[in-house]
Amino acid sequence: MPLLTVRAAAERMGIGYSTLKQWIHQGKVRTTQTPGGHHRLSEAEIDRLLARQAPEPLARPSEPHTSPGVIVALSGRNRLRGFVEEVRTDGLLGQVRLRIGDQTLTAVITSDAVNELRLRRGDDALAIIKATEVMIAREVEPAAPRVNRRRRRR
Repeated sequence: MPLLTVRAAAERMGIGYSTLKQWIHQGKVRTTQTPGGHHRLSEAEIDRLLARQAPEPLARPSEPHTSPGVIVALSGRNRLRGFVEEVRTDGLLGQVRLRIGDQTLTAVITSDAVNELRLRRGDDALAIIKATEVMIAREVEPAAPRVNRRRRRR
């Protein structure tokens, strides 16, 4: 069974390299060490971690173990899972930078919300996007310049 580097495993799992390293040092992830001391992860361990990250089925509000104030469903469908890369607060506002794969999403929220969510660098988080306008762009390779050739009439 092939072993993956920490960076390759983190990319495959859609989480940050530093988050996975923290989990390894905290003993949450089983690894094999190379003679040089580098950590490697097996496919089975990655599958175990991904299964643990999978969202649990939502509880029905009528079930007795559901406490009031717990969100059991959300109408927003555009959910992006990532990890907190940076949190900054200044006065009433906070800026949260979320790393989602190789992309970065920045959200400006209230400082109260940052404190209530207890957001810290390296935490896993969801960006839930609800917008009235979504723009789509497509990049194409620039076309080669055309050579203007005039046809001669005979």
